[in-house]
Amino acid sequence: MKIMAICGSGLGSSFMVEMNIKKVLKKINVEAEVEHADLSSATPGAADLFVMAKDIAASASVPEQQLLVINNIIDINELETKLTAYFSDR
Repeated sequence: MKIMAICGSGLGSSFMVEMNIKKVLKKINVEAEVEHADLSSATPGAADLFVMAKDIAASASVPEQQLLVINNIIDINELETKLTAYFSDR
């Protein structure tokens, strides 16, 4: 499983989300490769799951089932809730 944290430029905010994803995955005992990138890198074959803020999600060119949209990129509780739900459905 590969997860990509996506932001507009692929720098600060996506790196922060990447670190939070790693924390959450460790807590919920899920192993995955996690990295961060810019929006243009969000292509269907690049990862199994793309995590991004709702403001750029509409511009993403990935299938909806590969997209996890977060409302607040600094809210680790929201991220944990959504990742837990994602992995419990699989």
